[in-house]
Amino acid sequence: MDDSQLISACKKQNRDAQRALYERFAPVMMSVCVRYCGDEDIARDLLHDGFIRVFTQIGSFTGEGSFEGWLRRIFVNLALENYRKEKRKNLFLEEYVQMYINESEDQADDLLDIEDIPREVVFEMIRNLPTGYRTVFNLYIFEDMSHKEIAEELGINEAASRSQFFRAKTLLKKKIEAMLEKNHQRKVQ
Repeated sequence: MDDSQLISACKKQNRDAQRALYERFAPVMMSVCVRYCGDEDIARDLLHDGFIRVFTQIGSFTGEGSFEGWLRRIFVNLALENYRKEKRKNLFLEEYVQMYINESEDQADDLLDIEDIPREVVFEMIRNLPTGYRTVFNLYIFEDMSHKEIAEELGINEAASRSQFFRAKTLLKKKIEAMLEKNHQRKVQ
């Protein structure tokens, strides 16, 4: 069954089609969830909640644009909702807004060169970033959002978004440099 047939059957609440759609897209959407929340247990919960949302809202998919893109937006929004709930609980992001509000905005836009590091290792490093850093980094790098868009989405100011991104990038750079140095030392021996 191709995507359009599968979507049509899901709109009619066909359970077999829903299962097939889940099996086809769950691995990709799970990686989106893990990338944003950094915790596999929470990511599984988000995956479950996301597919419930997909099946209740699938009637709104008009066929314009990519279905996978439509799905991704649902899962990103769900991850962001989860993040905002966590933010309210511990005010994590507010501490960083105050601490780094005056940081230079010019330093935040150059990207890391990570070609020599295996992709799964980089994703693990990203998952291990502090929540605020990880969220801003993911939105800027993987979702191609501007700092202005990120600030609006997360309810922070633009300088805080740039600062979070800069700090995430700095932590990743240190981890990557340490890994490259370790690998270099192994090659020398």
